[in-house]
Amino acid sequence: MKASHVRKLIQPIESAYSEMFSGRVYRVGKGAVSVRNHSGKAEQTVIGVHGFLENHCYFTQAYEEPTTELILLTCSNYHIPVNGVTPETPDWEVPIKHLEGTIEYDACILNQAVANLPGTDNIRVHGHSRGGAVILEAIHQWPELYENVEVVLEAPVLPQGKLHGLVTTILEPVSHGMWPWLIRLINSAPSSAYGQTFFGKMNPRKKQLLSKLFSSTKDHLTIVRNIENIMDWMERTDTSVYNNVRHGTFLIPAVDRILDRKAMLASARQSPTTMRIVETEALSHFITLDDKEWVPGLETLQASAEA
Repeated sequence: MKASHVRKLIQPIESAYSEMFSGRVYRVGKGAVSVRNHSGKAEQTVIGVHGFLENHCYFTQAYEEPTTELILLTCSNYHIPVNGVTPETPDWEVPIKHLEGTIEYDACILNQAVANLPGTDNIRVHGHSRGGAVILEAIHQWPELYENVEVVLEAPVLPQGKLHGLVTTILEPVSHGMWPWLIRLINSAPSSAYGQTFFGKMNPRKKQLLSKLFSSTKDHLTIVRNIENIMDWMERTDTSVYNNVRHGTFLIPAVDRILDRKAMLASARQSPTTMRIVETEALSHFITLDDKEWVPGLETLQASAEA
């Protein structure tokens, strides 16, 4: 990549979205892990891994039970979307050797969280979109850690998957130098101009979380690196990564204009029979935001723990 492009791409992007958060935030490498306070005795632990250009608030309303310990990842070089909490550096943090902004790097953040933070033995890891790939990569890096962990992969980036044709058409002519310009253009356009096409029918929560997508990373370079690494990871990762996934669910939307739904299903069907494939009626890539009823109930966790 040309030095002049890198200079343009590393100009900082101001954080534009955060919510009140009660809990602790740990810095891990160039990312973070937030642990939400829960009012009841924790019966299960849910770890959420957000998707490309999203933030961890994606999961907060889907897991509101007072007995759920909710742990939320912030991927590398993304803004931490919390108010009123000072991040601390935990004593269990270990350096990460991968390049930041990649699925491999964020998988290391996830592994440190899974190894050190859960307060219960009933653990679910829920990843949306790119977050699904981060989970699969994390399991590939440290399979033993996930022997009793339930996995939810929602509209996930998968091995041998593809971007939707519409997205590919937009990305193909974009050179590195055009990114800052393109993002300014997108940010200045009313989201209704492209929102319906890519995001499906809007609702208040979707509007709140998806209207600030292009200010979720700390710089444009992270956006470019995320996209290039997603495409590269899908192409070079074999479906044998599923061999270490014990049990869980693929949530597939009825309509997806971000990822190629056919390729996603074909990949999911290569997974072990202990993984369920649920073809939801969600009409966009953002299944949880369309209707959190699609998220499997936490009783599945108890059942699998007893199995």
